[in-house]
Amino acid sequence: MSLSILSAENIVLNKVLTNKEEAIRFTGQVLVDRGYVESAYIEKMLEREEMTSTFMGNFVAIPHGTDDAKTEVKNSGLAIIQVPEGVDFGDGNIVKLIIGIAGKGDEHLEILSNIAIVVSEIENVEKIVSASTEEEVLSFFEGVN
Repeated sequence: MSLSILSAENIVLNKVLTNKEEAIRFTGQVLVDRGYVESAYIEKMLEREEMTSTFMGNFVAIPHGTDDAKTEVKNSGLAIIQVPEGVDFGDGNIVKLIIGIAGKGDEHLEILSNIAIVVSEIENVEKIVSASTEEEVLSFFEGVN
């Protein structure tokens, strides 16, 4: 059975996170709990973040594993965490929308480009951050599935 890349169960609304590491660990755990990745993937996400920040601008971060984390990925998937109060990703970069990515093979590249299109519009990000239901968040990412 293959999982869809994104479903309502992968979305967490109104999460309060105190720092970047907690944010990445929480996001990674959603991917683990939903069956997309092995738990070792979380450490690879943190390693990736140390190499270069996954902060994208527009209050968005897109944490994902290092290139050698592919072996930890069971299915391509996304976790979307809404953090209305924001979490500091360093250098004064406040993140209110965290999109964790696990990609099988090269699928993450296509997933990333689809997400980038959505979050490049600050209006979209603001609507997603203020969304009150998982379905409302999902509607912005229909093209990603």
